Amino acid sequence: MKETLKGKHIYLRALEPEDLSFLSRIENDETLWELSHTQTPYSQYILKEYLANSHLDIYEAKQLRLVISNYAGQPLGMIDLFDFDFKNSRAGIGVLIRHLGDRQKGYGKEALQLLIDYSFKHLNLHQLYCNILEDNKASIKLFTNQGFEIVGLKKDWVFSNKTYKNEYLLQLINS
Repeated sequence: MKETLKGKHIYLRALEPEDLSFLSRIENDETLWELSHTQTPYSQYILKEYLANSHLDIYEAKQLRLVISNYAGQPLGMIDLFDFDFKNSRAGIGVLIRHLGDRQKGYGKEALQLLIDYSFKHLNLHQLYCNILEDNKASIKLFTNQGFEIVGLKKDWVFSNKTYKNEYLLQLINS
């Protein structure tokens, strides 16, 4: 898996115990909660438990969370497969680049390409899907440029900042 997940500028790696502070900064950043549908902060204890169980196989855990890292070893963000459904051969996918200064540099695109390839070639998935808020133009562009198609709009789906927002459902089917 390690070789498969190396790109030109970044690589994807498993979570390590040393990622606790990075994971905590992401999970407890209120500006990101809208994206992850989080409503409360996570304690260090809960995150340590999560890291302790991050070695579980995707077939058991039903998810795979990887760190997006540059070749200097700095973590840039996370990419996830979630709601892994072996029977129906599908999973959700999400990507986050932590710092605004690291966005729009192609890291998310490269990470997404790597995980799509891995999902179709090694996990034999038939489809991937993602959920993106209607006003998140950058993410919509990122995913549609990788072949994802908008297949639906969930109206008033997310309540954030005292207002309801629409959310798109996008799919990529392995042909």
